[in-house]
Amino acid sequence: MTTATVILKKGEGRSLKAGGSWIYDNEIDRIQGEYENGDMVSVEDFDGYPMGQGFINTRSKITVRMMTRRKDAIVDEAFIEMRVRNAWEYRKSVVDTSSCRLIFGEADFLPGIVIDKFSDVLVVESLALGIDRWKPVILKVLKQVLAEDGVHIRGVYERSDAKVRQQEGMERFKGFIGDPFDTKVEILENGVRYIVDVEDGQKTGFFLDQKYNRLAIQRLCPGKRVLDCFTHTGSFALNAGIAGASSVLGVDASELGVAQARENAALNGLSGRVEFICADVFDLLPQLEKKGETFDVVILDPPAFTKSRSSIKNAVKGYREINLRGMKLVKDGGFLATCSCSHFMDPELFLKTIREAAAGAHKRLRQVEYRTQAADHPILWTGGEQASYYLKFVIFQVVDEK
Repeated sequence: MTTATVILKKGEGRSLKAGGSWIYDNEIDRIQGEYENGDMVSVEDFDGYPMGQGFINTRSKITVRMMTRRKDAIVDEAFIEMRVRNAWEYRKSVVDTSSCRLIFGEADFLPGIVIDKFSDVLVVESLALGIDRWKPVILKVLKQVLAEDGVHIRGVYERSDAKVRQQEGMERFKGFIGDPFDTKVEILENGVRYIVDVEDGQKTGFFLDQKYNRLAIQRLCPGKRVLDCFTHTGSFALNAGIAGASSVLGVDASELGVAQARENAALNGLSGRVEFICADVFDLLPQLEKKGETFDVVILDPPAFTKSRSSIKNAVKGYREINLRGMKLVKDGGFLATCSCSHFMDPELFLKTIREAAAGAHKRLRQVEYRTQAADHPILWTGGEQASYYLKFVIFQVVDEK
């Protein structure tokens, strides 16, 4: 039961009313009753209208994260099981669940927690104080729900090492939950085998959100020369290779990423046709252009160039530059696959930036398809910055101006 009530200022809570899950500190008029940070509280509009219940943390600018819109709901183990079961049933309907995101925070109505499944291993990232208290229960019921379908989990690793935890007044944490296990986990996706490093890989170890975008480039690649920029551990490059590309060059600035990519190429018997080099993509692309190099397919999968609205202008410059350089390396009639994983680079701005890059490169683009993140990263239609839509992925045919 909640013992405190958060009352909104008049005219505030617009994001909440539009389907969002967050209440910011500057939207709150007052808090009645006693509470500790991490507790469940009731939320009311300025006129007493009930808005639901959520976790409070006054140390965070996101002061309340909503768990339910019902004022009479009881958030207990049965409630958590309902949320977890719904998330699993949804994923069974929409994606290959051998490796997938099982819980996607606010989009699964469990704000602040992400859980990925890599074969028979779970990786959890907990970013909010209130949900962190429920983490053991979430993991317990998740294992039970999976076991009902014959899916047995051999280990859980926590990657709650993001800086944002400190904004919640929490320490960063990384380590085993339960018995230790080999943190190099082999998975199979789209016919490609990978070793996922859940301990030292980026985020939770592997970017599952691009699963079907990787599959989409396979049909473009048989017999083709392919350049994969920002290859990370080689995922797009390996999809090109497995599809029968004549040669693939993967580029990344991370020595660790390139080493893992080479290991993954060997795992798939692709070491001869799929090559990886460690280089700065921004430096390399002009060098390749100067040498007169061209490719049938160029893939651009950069990291987020911005994580805030304040740095969006510099991000636009980065995306424009990288797309312009990439287009110049595509043979006439070849293909460019390009994406942005930055939430703040909205679809309209991203497409505008690509259009400007095409003008600068004197290329004409024909859109083949526009895609987003895989369905295990569901896009919850809401207002505000907590919207779960972040990944934009476009395939173009690139045609010389004639």
